[in-house]
Amino acid sequence: MELVPEKESDQQNNNNNNSEKNNNTSYAQALVDSHDYNNKESDEFRERQARDVKAGLHPLKHKFVFWYTRRTLGMRSQTPYEDNIKKIVDFTTVEGFWVCYCHLARPATLPSPTDLHLFKDGIRPLWEDSANCHGGKWIIRFKKAVSGRFWEDLVLALVGDQLDYGENICGAVLSIRFNEDILSVWNRNASDHQAVMALRDAIKRNLKLPHSYLMEYKPHDASLRDNSSYRNTWLRG
Repeated sequence: MELVPEKESDQQNNNNNNSEKNNNTSYAQALVDSHDYNNKESDEFRERQARDVKAGLHPLKHKFVFWYTRRTLGMRSQTPYEDNIKKIVDFTTVEGFWVCYCHLARPATLPSPTDLHLFKDGIRPLWEDSANCHGGKWIIRFKKAVSGRFWEDLVLALVGDQLDYGENICGAVLSIRFNEDILSVWNRNASDHQAVMALRDAIKRNLKLPHSYLMEYKPHDASLRDNSSYRNTWLRG
């Protein structure tokens, strides 16, 4: 083993300590900024919940947003993917959800390829979003005749906070394709194996998923590397 002279070692330790202090300071500041922002958002949401209750409405645990993505068949768009994602509507109460949902087009009527997204407010349906970048998604493929029912069951479970490890869930996507439809549930932390597997079990339970359906998991960083949402999945269950 190579030994470092005492003075050089001391200097290296000082440099490492200074670097660590700087990193800790930056990280702490980021946490403070994030904490302040989240507190402000939480305060505003709680105030809105109080107004909803006073108005006789039923507040949801989270505010949600429906998004929509439509790509032109056979054309390679120069528009960044993020710019193709369009916000449809947001809601914070049970009543608001049903007003929105009843006016949305049903999956069977949508052209291919189309994506419907339901995400918690503040989280964009993008791999690179800060809430998604360390996470991944569970994927289930459905025949087109039944995808609408499973999508509706998932939406109700998500909005009603019925899935285990709910704070680890970011949102869900229904991808309308030519020969099949693909449902995916996004979570924050792909390295938390317990939370990932608990989410799988909760999805199976809430959707009453038949045993013949295969679930696949893929981290978003893998999707960024191979530029694919649904190919080369890492885990099956």
